Amino acid sequence: MNYLVTGCSRGVGLEICNVLLQQGHSIYGVARSFSSEFEQLQQSYPDKLFFKSVDLSDSENVRKSVFKDFVSNKVRLDGFVNNAAMAYDDIITNLNLDKLQSMYAVNVFTPMMMTKYAIRNMLLHHTAGSIIHISSISAHTGYKGLAMYASSKGAMEAFSKDTAREWGELGIRSNVVVPGFMETSMSSTLTGEQKNRIYKRTSLKKPTSITSVAETVAFLLTEKAASITGQNIHVDSGTI
Repeated sequence: MNYLVTGCSRGVGLEICNVLLQQGHSIYGVARSFSSEFEQLQQSYPDKLFFKSVDLSDSENVRKSVFKDFVSNKVRLDGFVNNAAMAYDDIITNLNLDKLQSMYAVNVFTPMMMTKYAIRNMLLHHTAGSIIHISSISAHTGYKGLAMYASSKGAMEAFSKDTAREWGELGIRSNVVVPGFMETSMSSTLTGEQKNRIYKRTSLKKPTSITSVAETVAFLLTEKAASITGQNIHVDSGTI
């Protein structure tokens, strides 16, 4: 199977690539930077893991940069994992329109455009493909300073549900994985006390496992999840 994964070079995206590669799939990874961790993974799977540096804030040119210059129509896409995201954290009374628009370009506009072209690829190849969007628990439970970020994730959750309705008849599925707070670069700005306060809200009293998120994504991409579409799957240590 061939999968397109954004934000592939670190964190959850890197682990998603790792899990899928172990299962024997080929990965077309897109990210802004080429990390040393991704380089090590690519050395282990030189014929299965491909990379292109793309500025995902450039929504207008994503068709050329990803779907013409990298994953052309010669490649049959079996799935698309929208994992890349940027965070704009602040309280609402400090909201800055430029920063909001920049975040929405990466978190909403570009993923919508990429979904458009991923579906076109699936239609061309008559593929019953699977689309996975990575959301955030912040779209379901309130955290001070995360209103803008949560709103972008909420937008993609609504988009996914309607995608599932629109294309399900042709076998194309769309789901959302909603991780809880994980030990990633996005959470690195939080203090230890802040993290512990968040983790104590969960049933398991600990951070969400990045591997657990990646394994859930891998499952939803397969035919084992053939009857699952239009859903939000929470992998959040019991936060909700």
